[in-house]
Amino acid sequence: MPLPYVGMALRRLAWAVASCRLAPWTRGASGPLHSAPAARSDCSAPVFIRAPAFGDRLALIDQHGRHTYKDLYLRSLRLSREICQLRACADGDLREERVSLLCSNDVSFVVAQWAAWMSGGVAVPLYRKHPRAQLEYFIQDSRSSVVLAGPEHVELLSPVAQKLGVPLLPLPPTVYHGVAEDPEEGLVLERNWRDRGAMIIYTSGTTGRPKGVLSTHDNIRAVVTGLVHKWAWTKDDVILHVLPLHHVHGVVNKLLCPLWVGATCVMLPEFSAQLVWEKFLSSEAPQINVFMAVPTIYSKLMDYYDKHFTQPHVQDFVRAVCEEKIRLMVSGSAALPLPVLEKWKGITGHTLLERYGMTEIGMALSNPLTAARLPGSVGTPLPGVEVRIVSENPQKDSSPYLIHAEGSEENTKVTPGFEEKEGELLVRGPSVFREYWDKPEETKAAFTSDGWFKTGDTVVFKDGCYWIRGRTSVDIIKSGGYKVSALEVERLLLAHPSITDVAVIGVPDMTWGQRVTAVVTLQEGHSLSHRELKEWARGVLAPYAVPSELLLVEEIPRNQMGKVNKRDLVRQLYPHEKGAPEAGSQ
Repeated sequence: MPLPYVGMALRRLAWAVASCRLAPWTRGASGPLHSAPAARSDCSAPVFIRAPAFGDRLALIDQHGRHTYKDLYLRSLRLSREICQLRACADGDLREERVSLLCSNDVSFVVAQWAAWMSGGVAVPLYRKHPRAQLEYFIQDSRSSVVLAGPEHVELLSPVAQKLGVPLLPLPPTVYHGVAEDPEEGLVLERNWRDRGAMIIYTSGTTGRPKGVLSTHDNIRAVVTGLVHKWAWTKDDVILHVLPLHHVHGVVNKLLCPLWVGATCVMLPEFSAQLVWEKFLSSEAPQINVFMAVPTIYSKLMDYYDKHFTQPHVQDFVRAVCEEKIRLMVSGSAALPLPVLEKWKGITGHTLLERYGMTEIGMALSNPLTAARLPGSVGTPLPGVEVRIVSENPQKDSSPYLIHAEGSEENTKVTPGFEEKEGELLVRGPSVFREYWDKPEETKAAFTSDGWFKTGDTVVFKDGCYWIRGRTSVDIIKSGGYKVSALEVERLLLAHPSITDVAVIGVPDMTWGQRVTAVVTLQEGHSLSHRELKEWARGVLAPYAVPSELLLVEEIPRNQMGKVNKRDLVRQLYPHEKGAPEAGSQ
């Protein structure tokens, strides 16, 4: 189809939203970031609205080939019509019906996500390594009206969808290959995207059962534009993507940010240390210049380096290439051990940029892009983000809490007398989520009476930066970049026929941040090995939640209320572990 005709046809398609209207396709569009098609800079429209301005620019490289922004847009538009047809939605607006999607790390995820948004739905990303029971819970809890699945996942999801009575739509071959033809015109509503639900990501909570975090399109825009500004994203960037696509790190930081500015994302089906090093060192275009990962991945990359890059001249080459070609390397989703940061700097010349975020707030704090970074700190607030460090007010007269420090992108003011005093981090701003899906009471409890989100993380402000001291609750374990609910693991392990009592704790670990450890008492006369427990647990738990260690005890100490002091338990069982809680810590 001639290019001008495509542009004209797409302009006729009223996927215009609020005051944002599509620009015509431009071949190799190369204008500055802020010249993308949105007519107003404060528009909250989704990322796909920007795609026409980038036209034939290379958006994605994956196992299926190369895909332009035009490819992504037209394929998504076609799939959105199929979704609406399946749902008998004549006006092309699902009105925030949930659309679950299970896709591999390739173009299918982008097309499925964009199609869900184009059809007015809320995207619910699923993860292929979650056990079937957990996938069923996510689809049922979100009350998804349709499930999208890549061909390789249909066999897994088909019985689940059938059991729940939810239609399953396998992704057609046109999602992966070729330029879709201009779809037939139809009535498409103009939309005000700002407060519309965009995505539900499930996250573990202290109540045990995963909660669906519902973010709006404006929440996502706030996170993306904040990172684009802070980390200086441009259309010339090329990021290597190796993370799963069911949490903020993989979906927002590593995928939506590059697509927002017309950059290129190179996606691997899954992490491979060998392939990552090959991509870093390759002279083929496009050359990788941005990388983001969890600390565990950096540890595994260093293990590969130690085994395969032993010659001094090879090590010099690796460092020279990384320093010359790569502009930004980021670590997140878990605390970065200082030895990992220091060794990585010695190998590549890069001081990893540490930042802080949560599913509920997106990204909130970040080290600077160009100025000196303090190892162990998470920097200062991102654009539009306000933070407070607080503690409970024992008087409870004028305010429920005492403010130790209050900050924004511009500066942080510390209350006299509270210098370097730890407290809970509160966050406010346009990136903060709308609600926990279908859980109004838990949503209300997550905020202070004056509207600040309670992160549950203990922090301190010193040396001009924020420092995360750990979870206020010990029942959230961060292992390899994943958040694992100890209560959920306990609940499932108690179904084992030999287990009578269990406490799941996070033990400090150099590679994983924390390792999931099960402290267990058994039925009299029963035995249980770690291997047997792992084999059993794989049927009910995600791989990263399966205990990596099993400790058998005669009795788990509990207080009169039946609660386990897990900090005490870690200290008792692992008195010499580096990073174990100190006596008296809260």
